[in-house]
Amino acid sequence: MISTKAYAAMSPSTPLVPWTLERRQPGTYDVQIEILFCGVCHSDLHTAKNEWNGSIYPVVPGHEIVGKVLAVGEGVLKYQTGDLVGVGCMVDSCQHCDSCKEGLEQYCEEGSTATYNSKLRDNSGISYGGYSGMITVREDFVLRIPDNLPLEGVAPLLCAGITTYSPLRHWKAGKGMKVGVVGLGGLGHMAVKLAVAMGCEVTLISRSPSKEADMKQLGGHHFILSTDHNQMKKAKNNFDLILDTVSAIHDYNDYLHLVKRDGTMVCLGGPPTGPGIESFNLIGKRRSLAGSLIGGIAETQEMLDFCAAHQIVSEVEVIDMDYINEAYTRMLKGDVRYRFVIDMASLEK
Repeated sequence: MISTKAYAAMSPSTPLVPWTLERRQPGTYDVQIEILFCGVCHSDLHTAKNEWNGSIYPVVPGHEIVGKVLAVGEGVLKYQTGDLVGVGCMVDSCQHCDSCKEGLEQYCEEGSTATYNSKLRDNSGISYGGYSGMITVREDFVLRIPDNLPLEGVAPLLCAGITTYSPLRHWKAGKGMKVGVVGLGGLGHMAVKLAVAMGCEVTLISRSPSKEADMKQLGGHHFILSTDHNQMKKAKNNFDLILDTVSAIHDYNDYLHLVKRDGTMVCLGGPPTGPGIESFNLIGKRRSLAGSLIGGIAETQEMLDFCAAHQIVSEVEVIDMDYINEAYTRMLKGDVRYRFVIDMASLEK
């Protein structure tokens, strides 16, 4: 085993603190990675605070990991020492169910192994995430990072990027499609960038008037203030696809009537409690209300390559590791544009 420094939540009611954890030595098909940057996802906060229930303490969050290969097992073929690589939201799956065979490991019927707070498949313990100095991961769940993009901006692509890219691809977003994005946070700003790059006509729907200027800077086309009844009424039956990226409690019914007949609204955020749905918001226009997780490993690599080709990265604020509790407080207030990313070199302080 290899000791590495980390930050962990010891309970749902206490701040994250320095901690030391043990990583396994690289096995035959493992890649050992020095973590250079790790994004801060709202899921980290939900899990640290046990807002989704099931948190196993200590929790070491972090699933937007970019780093450099330190060592590889003798059976590893894709990577070598010094390569820039990434690790996203999962580090293992059964590899034999229908979903895994189709490259949809995120929907593994036996349950994929999350990068943190997940029981390891060999029953050797719990997975610990990227708020740490290094990590050891199976080659099949390691991603190649493009060398033409800033690493700190790439890190959030491993969650925020793929979480928005996957539904855009699944629902065939492309030229001429009208896409609405609800919320302009870590997920929302990536949804705008990616949908624009795919050729969609993109509208941001937000309760914050100040987000209109931000949306335009990101390349979006239109803005709807969700608290303005007239604006919302005008947009009725307007969108082919809506991506709802909001993690706070809100009413999905407020947005369903904006979807065209046969259109789809996709839930990407994870509010602690879900609202009731008025059935005629779906029945009346044959609308669909769907959910989407992240993407499989192949699709995540596709997303990274797409972002490299279009020069797309996340808008980030780089922080030191010991700022994480303040970052969580600010994230709750929506006071970040648009993703905190930890410079893991600061962990050595």
